[in-house]
Amino acid sequence: MAELTDIIAAYGAAWREGDAARRAGLLQIAWAEDGLYQDPTGEARGRDALVAHIGGFLEAYPGATLTLTSGIDLHHDRLRFGWRMTLGDGSVLTDGIDIGRVDPDGRLTEIIGFFGPLPAPA
Repeated sequence: MAELTDIIAAYGAAWREGDAARRAGLLQIAWAEDGLYQDPTGEARGRDALVAHIGGFLEAYPGATLTLTSGIDLHHDRLRFGWRMTLGDGSVLTDGIDIGRVDPDGRLTEIIGFFGPLPAPA
């Protein structure tokens, strides 16, 4: 699990990295070239698109910080982990969960992000 921990750490660091070249370097470690990212606000297909998507987020929320709020749960090629997005002033933007896949090399091939707590039952 140490390798996966390093992959998720690089992925999380990419969400804090304001410099696009350094962000791309972090995603080179963590993200498959053709990976798919989706959350309620959008979608990014491929590493370059994710670099740009994160850049747009950081422009809108300068100083935002993503931190893990759980361990990484893994079975087969699937994973999930909880996170919190904190704004530059220390306030919480949202908590969420990411569910994803990894390739045989350990890189993320898919992340589907959900914001906020699970909805109440109907």
